[in-house]
Amino acid sequence: MNKKQQARLDSLLPKGKPKNVRIYDNGGVDAGGSLDCYTVIFSGLWKGKPVGYTQLLSMNACPTHPQMGIGMHCEYQGEVDRPSYGHLGKKISFDDLPAECQKVVLEDYKDIWQL
Repeated sequence: MNKKQQARLDSLLPKGKPKNVRIYDNGGVDAGGSLDCYTVIFSGLWKGKPVGYTQLLSMNACPTHPQMGIGMHCEYQGEVDRPSYGHLGKKISFDDLPAECQKVVLEDYKDIWQL
């Protein structure tokens, strides 16, 4: 990895954490119970991002579990969490996500940003 690539990686993943995400926890009190208690919004302008669209990931605490896991990707035209995001729950940090959720977010983030 050259210096330019390392600088890009450090910029997009400072301390190994995704910079361009907004994360919400609805506390398990949405219309579906707690099937998608976490919502991750991938922000920024990555190569190939459709203009005017927001990419989302909704998941439960065990998104990769073969029987109980919920992990749904979608695109939404417009911004989902601006100006008000109360419908998505409480804004949380990446560190507040369960470890399995962090892993999924990192995999998606690296794919989106081609890291």
